[in-house]
Amino acid sequence: MPNKLHFISGLPRAGSTLLAGILRQNPRFHAAMSSPVAGLVNGALEQMGAGSESYSFFDEHKRKVICRALIDAYYQDKNHPVIFDTNRHWTARLHQLVELVDDFKVICCVRNPAWIMDSFEVIYRKNPFDYSRMFNSASRQTVYSRCESLINAGGAVGSAWTALKEAYYGEFSDRLLLVDYDLLTQHPARTLELIYRFICEPQFEHDFNHVEYAENEFDHNLGVKGLHSVKRKVEYKSRRSILPPDLFMKYQEMDFWLDSTGTAANIIASKKPVAPNAKNEGNHLS
Repeated sequence: MPNKLHFISGLPRAGSTLLAGILRQNPRFHAAMSSPVAGLVNGALEQMGAGSESYSFFDEHKRKVICRALIDAYYQDKNHPVIFDTNRHWTARLHQLVELVDDFKVICCVRNPAWIMDSFEVIYRKNPFDYSRMFNSASRQTVYSRCESLINAGGAVGSAWTALKEAYYGEFSDRLLLVDYDLLTQHPARTLELIYRFICEPQFEHDFNHVEYAENEFDHNLGVKGLHSVKRKVEYKSRRSILPPDLFMKYQEMDFWLDSTGTAANIIASKKPVAPNAKNEGNHLS
């Protein structure tokens, strides 16, 4: 098992693949796109839970040992001192991780939800004759139905957003570092410096002009070409949203992490003004 295990989580289309591509330049680190580890742990717990006929064969200690063994087995071929496991739903499982992993941190990639929806729509329109598994025949009809399917509680954006919100206001929020996509692309060197400080690792000089990472086979099977492709140069590009204005405005105010009242999370993001007499508990790294 690696010396250290950390996690990458947060929102989709918010830079987690880009961050993995940057981190993996460090020979001490292993980082990649979303892994199946969280799903394996959850599936095992379902099989060992009260809803299963096998429930009587497991006590709490045995369930915990098996879950940890799944993590160990998945990464047994990696000899890197530091492993980053990526999954958007780890933020809903911090109460399990604190029992399974010592001294872990979770880097949560975030982005204004309006731009996340815009990014999904851009990819959808780039593949006009490839009907992906992201939408069904009903939900793919218009930009409104596509956005609604993404933001609902079981959708790719909605499920990750609610999981992040749970962790952000939860009892283990001090283990989180929220990293804003815009700041990562505008100031990659400073952002990585703060990430290294948060995880207590020695600084490493990254090459932000030659970041290489792609999961073409995974994206092909999903039917969404380019979903996990990273551009070689880390840079910020301003553009106009292709969402109708009413949709953009609908999702624009969902960036709850800009108000750090009521959380101990660490945040690399712009700071929203705090209401008078409100207690600001979050840690905005600078």
